[in-house]
Amino acid sequence: MATEKKHIALMFNDIAPTYDKLNHILSFNIDKIWRRKAVRCVRKSISECNKPNILDVACGTADSTIQIAKTIENATIHAIDVSDGMLAIGQVKVKKMKLDDKIIFYQLAAEHIVFQNDTYDAVMVAFGVRNFSDRMAGLQEIFRVLKPGGTLVILELSTPRNKVLGSLYNLYFKNLLPLIGKCISGNAKAYRYLHDSVTAFPMPDDFIKILETCGFTGIKHKALNLGLCRIYQAKKQNNE
Repeated sequence: MATEKKHIALMFNDIAPTYDKLNHILSFNIDKIWRRKAVRCVRKSISECNKPNILDVACGTADSTIQIAKTIENATIHAIDVSDGMLAIGQVKVKKMKLDDKIIFYQLAAEHIVFQNDTYDAVMVAFGVRNFSDRMAGLQEIFRVLKPGGTLVILELSTPRNKVLGSLYNLYFKNLLPLIGKCISGNAKAYRYLHDSVTAFPMPDDFIKILETCGFTGIKHKALNLGLCRIYQAKKQNNE
């Protein structure tokens, strides 16, 4: 697992300078809409918290972190990622937007979150669960650091169930996307990895079972854009 984690970190370090540009090009800017929807789910889940603590796991270049900070004004946000290259770009963006008083970055893997039990009112993972070197360990760590009654919101790419759309999606992701990625970032392999990681990700029913195994309850999910992306929400049960 340590070798895989290092490989993923190096891969994202390599594409970090062009990551944002490619994300927006390859998704036709729809990723921005998806993030806003996921952050609204976070905001709704903590509507009764005066000063919520929020953890953004696998934050990348901080697009989701920034959206959280802009949407939930009174929040304190910790943002973690295994790639120092991605974090460096995120830190620059956050400083330019004068949000660095609300956001603290840490280079950490999801499988080894150093914070104490029951710390966060909400945890968000945007397009990152696919990249956990140990998915179960990462989700269990998230469960541990969530407060009882806290909410996990996961935004993740998925394979459409519709056969026609699925075939077009697979054609784009498997063939065209790596070519575009290579032209802009010089790294076709990273974008072949994107295709492989999406197709290997569990279907909703199976992923919900994984979340349940980790202790989460009240799990629900919503398909976005005919299943190109999904939002999962899960709770850490409050035993009071």
